[in-house]
Amino acid sequence: MKVIFKTSYDNDIDLHEDGWARGKLIALVAVMAVLPFLVGEYYLAEATNTLIWSLAGMGLMLLVGHTGQASLGHAAFMAIGAYTDAALMNVGVPWVVAFPLAGLAAGVFGALVAIPAVRMSGIYLAIATLALFVIVEEMIIIMEPITGGVGGIFAPSITIAGVDFDRYTSLNNFYWLCLAVVVGVTWLYANLLRSPTGRSFLAVRDSEVSARALGINVTRTRSLAFGLSCAITGLAGALLGHYISFFNYELFSVFISINLLLVVTIGGLGFIQGAFFGAILISAVPQLISILRDGLNSTTGIDLGSIPGLDTLIFSGILIGFIIYEPAGLYGRWLKMRAWVQLFPLARRDMFRRQKTYIKTERMR
Repeated sequence: MKVIFKTSYDNDIDLHEDGWARGKLIALVAVMAVLPFLVGEYYLAEATNTLIWSLAGMGLMLLVGHTGQASLGHAAFMAIGAYTDAALMNVGVPWVVAFPLAGLAAGVFGALVAIPAVRMSGIYLAIATLALFVIVEEMIIIMEPITGGVGGIFAPSITIAGVDFDRYTSLNNFYWLCLAVVVGVTWLYANLLRSPTGRSFLAVRDSEVSARALGINVTRTRSLAFGLSCAITGLAGALLGHYISFFNYELFSVFISINLLLVVTIGGLGFIQGAFFGAILISAVPQLISILRDGLNSTTGIDLGSIPGLDTLIFSGILIGFIIYEPAGLYGRWLKMRAWVQLFPLARRDMFRRQKTYIKTERMR
């Protein structure tokens, strides 16, 4: 009997698997491609937002899930991507050039910052990235001629070969554009993890001492991972700027960074698929809360809207629950369920107990 279950923190996307696995991926992309013909404009906009969050989640997943570095400042790199893309387009640079340059700018800035920052680890690195977020926020305000300062900036409409990809006038085209970017980045991400560079990321994550013993330059590897992570996040920020159309520095608050951590933690650390699972949850929970709020208001007269911080409370409860009961996240739970079905009736509950104690300490780093 073939068991497909893999341990948590292992990459589960293999683009060179058997034809059945590739067929499932192609079918999934095909369904996503025809989604504009199956749902209304509201749900299509939510699907587009989920794709953008998935892209940003993959950026942070590369850093946290596959290199073992913490970050509380990735909203800053989303801001760099958004402002760079909008500023270049406002001076006449076409989107097909401005978009990759936005990711490159975020990646280069992240790599330069990472040179001193990655020598720290754990909570100290998280605090350093949080301080970086504050610095970038002040830079946006100071560079008013380029960024619009406090007033904000417009993201111009995207036009490629005469085809309109504006989010408000042609949502279908903008959705397909976001889908193409996400599929392309996912393909590159999966192949990166199969390369020697990706293996070095995993080695540094699992044990820096062992990685050094194998001849891996830990500082250079962590800096490269930081730069690539920031580049992917910058691309997500550029798409988010076009999705919002008009934005200022307040859009990229520290809560964006916290939500990104929720995406990778709840979705499943160490799994590319975890970024998608987490993005779906992050996008769906606010809508479910809104539906529940309206339902209770109409049936019982209870006004949940008057309760401050309800969304934050629910998200915090979800995060605490996953940390305690399912550290592998939603995708990890899916893998366990799939393995249980494949091994039935031989599956036992204790098969998965070892994963609950993984990475709870840094004593071996």
